[in-house]
Amino acid sequence: MWKSIGISVIGIVAVTGGLIAWLFSLVDRSNAQGIDLTQPQDIPYVQKRLAPDRGSILIVLTSETEMGDTGKKTGYEHTELSRAYYVFSVNGFEVDIASPKGGEPNAIIDNEDMGALDYAFLNDDEAMAKATHTLPLAEVKGADYEAIYFVGGKGTMWDFPDNPDVHRLVRHFAQQDKLIGAVCHGPAALANVFLDDGEAFLQGKPVTGFTNEEELFLIPDAEQVFPFLLEDRLRERGADVSVGLTYLENIAVTDGLVTGQNPWSVYATAETMIEQLGYTPLSREATAIENSVDVLMQYHLLGKIGARELLDTYIASDAAFDRNLVVMHGLVAAMQWRVKSALELLVIAQHAKTHSAG
Repeated sequence: MWKSIGISVIGIVAVTGGLIAWLFSLVDRSNAQGIDLTQPQDIPYVQKRLAPDRGSILIVLTSETEMGDTGKKTGYEHTELSRAYYVFSVNGFEVDIASPKGGEPNAIIDNEDMGALDYAFLNDDEAMAKATHTLPLAEVKGADYEAIYFVGGKGTMWDFPDNPDVHRLVRHFAQQDKLIGAVCHGPAALANVFLDDGEAFLQGKPVTGFTNEEELFLIPDAEQVFPFLLEDRLRERGADVSVGLTYLENIAVTDGLVTGQNPWSVYATAETMIEQLGYTPLSREATAIENSVDVLMQYHLLGKIGARELLDTYIASDAAFDRNLVVMHGLVAAMQWRVKSALELLVIAQHAKTHSAG
């Protein structure tokens, strides 16, 4: 019996080891050479930039640098700033950047999520000057702007909800029928805003933001760490909360308000804001992450065959594709004990690897 058990254990270890080795083999470690040196003028999309004669858009960042009393660092999400900044700028708007305290807020930069446009921002003297010398919100006048956009980042959960200047600006834009946008944790800026008639600003409005599932998967004790869970608070304020697929693109749109669920929703949020302002967004080539998100959404809608077919169209056209995002979703599925989905997603990642140079 013990011999049989021993053989079984050895077999399990061998299989487990093989799966782990396969998993690691799927990760693309070939960073694009020199991507961190990308300049704005290197990007065809930025080269299309229109003259800034359509008015101004205000981007608001969190000033918070720590997650409550946990001692953990936080700040604003760089990609949620950089991508929206260029969408607004390229489409003919002057862009200002502000924060509750002004000055230089803390940027959270995850190299695995960075694309050429995100690095271009870091190498853009004008953009970085605005991001490192933000306007204090107390000095900002809503009348100077056509729209306002609240960038996410966990810090927003502490210094956006009860900030009087955030409230003042949101009420101004609401009362003047001007556009408000927010992404990921950015809708925390809207969570405690009440209008002159005493009604919550969000009452009856379709809205989205970082969901409970997304939050609790990353931070199991989020209910103790944060002042509140964003999805819960949005519902408490009477919002019609849209919960999309976990860690995939989802936006909610109504007159005067555009919100995005997470960092993978930034481009859609920003370009929808351009449409809400009455313009057709200039075309741009989809990023590797966007193409991967499309394949993942196709998987959830039509299964592995539909996802594979869409992936094959990207392969045939030599379109950029980030298979690491697919691997990540496979790992998430595995950690949630969705074994079938995990294996199917990893097989999709294997197919992408087989047909790429990476």
